[in-house]
Amino acid sequence: MNWIAVAGTLAALCSTISFMPQAWRIVRTRDTQAISPLAYSFTVTGFALWTAYGLGLAEWPLIATNSICFVLSAFILVMTLLPRSKKDAVAESIDPAS
Repeated sequence: MNWIAVAGTLAALCSTISFMPQAWRIVRTRDTQAISPLAYSFTVTGFALWTAYGLGLAEWPLIATNSICFVLSAFILVMTLLPRSKKDAVAESIDPAS
């Protein structure tokens, strides 16, 4: 594997993993007060467009990475926008122990 492939793989892993701690924190605490819905709206839109771009180029690394990031960032955005009762219900269905 050449350095370009290694750099791309590491970048994809970092991008994908970066949303997991925030999503899991929301599930555990149900706290989204400090999250900007506007910022996450741009993030979700960006990942949707990157996914579309990857589909247009038929480049699976772009498609896979950005699709996962889209789902995770969309989850964070939706949880930010939900009223507390629905946020609790979603979090409880994901992690009943929390």
